[in-house]
Amino acid sequence: MSTAKSAELVDIISVGNTLGEGISWDPIGERVWWTDIQERLLYRYDPLQGALKTFDLPERLGSFGFIEGSDEIVAAFESGFAMYHPESGSLDWLARPEHEAKNLRFNDGRVDRQGRFWAGSMVEGNGLPTGKLYCLRGEQLDVCLTHIAISNSICFSPDGRHLYFADSPHRAILRYDIDANTGAIGNRKIFARTPSGAFPDGSNVDAQGYVWNAHWGAGRVVRYALDGSIDLEIELPTVQPTCVAFGGKNLDLLYVTSARQGMSPDALAREPHAGDVFVYKPNIKGLADPRFADPRLRRGS
Repeated sequence: MSTAKSAELVDIISVGNTLGEGISWDPIGERVWWTDIQERLLYRYDPLQGALKTFDLPERLGSFGFIEGSDEIVAAFESGFAMYHPESGSLDWLARPEHEAKNLRFNDGRVDRQGRFWAGSMVEGNGLPTGKLYCLRGEQLDVCLTHIAISNSICFSPDGRHLYFADSPHRAILRYDIDANTGAIGNRKIFARTPSGAFPDGSNVDAQGYVWNAHWGAGRVVRYALDGSIDLEIELPTVQPTCVAFGGKNLDLLYVTSARQGMSPDALAREPHAGDVFVYKPNIKGLADPRFADPRLRRGS
């Protein structure tokens, strides 16, 4: 079994995002997509052409997934779930669950191996941990976890049997078992803990099932083995990495988003690449992100 012993920085996409997040590679279009949450922008980058395009959004977009047989995305906007077409701007709301507080919005999310879209909400600023983790299966929306401060690190094992999740302030990545048919989760275990000052942000899983996590506040991406031990650490040129995705034609590149939100002028002067997207070449391959099963196909629309 090959192991990632190093990762070479091969490119920096200079975008200066306020809060870059939710990055994902589209193997059909061979382009990488991500969101700048605070600026209400969706980014699309074609590495072969060096072409960058942005799309204005109706709300802040926490996370998204690609859809089977469609050019739309399934989106976790700040207020709920929708089908969104970036080129036309068309919007079809699927569910807008009532948040328990005004300072809640949707944050991290991914599509699982069965084509369901998972996304969690988070508290902005002070307040009780009233966030929730949701699972969208077609048009059915289920609440899977409650009492969350900041939902993050959502990703799934290659066989679809495990969910990884973190409530970031607790500095622990959790692992749950998933019922493949119902999406019900259980058997909660602590998979890995992050050190002081390192908060688990976005995660992804590679072809070996190892978990890659961005450590917000610590300026690194960590690859965890199946037992939760650290296999590799990548030091980034900025302190606030946010999310990771495997991409490239052979899924052998690691894309990492970052943020400049909350950084002082002095900190930004020290970290001129804060908010950019970093591209690394590790000695490992990823998996294609699953695509959401469009519920409209089932009802013939």
